Amino acid sequence: MQRIAQAPNVFIATLWADALRVEGIAASVQRQYLGSVAGELPPDQCLPEVWVENPDHADRAEQVLHHLQHMPQQRWFCACGELVEGGFQQCWNCSALMPT
Repeated sequence: MQRIAQAPNVFIATLWADALRVEGIAASVQRQYLGSVAGELPPDQCLPEVWVENPDHADRAEQVLHHLQHMPQQRWFCACGELVEGGFQQCWNCSALMPT
């Protein structure tokens, strides 16, 4: 097994591991329960980590996580006149889908 990333919280670590699994990379979250001992141990040592089972998949896993962490943000105007920013693909004002 090889460590790929340290996540800010267990929720992000779980999302990252799930994204790797969707890409066919066996991954797991480690240290997910150490947050409760932060203070007893240094806080940076208590953050959850994402590990891949096969070290040969480490480079691909890092690419997948980099793409996930650096998704392009879009800004578009909905037909209803609402400005939609960020990664949203649906208008929060009228629920219309982003035009293609």
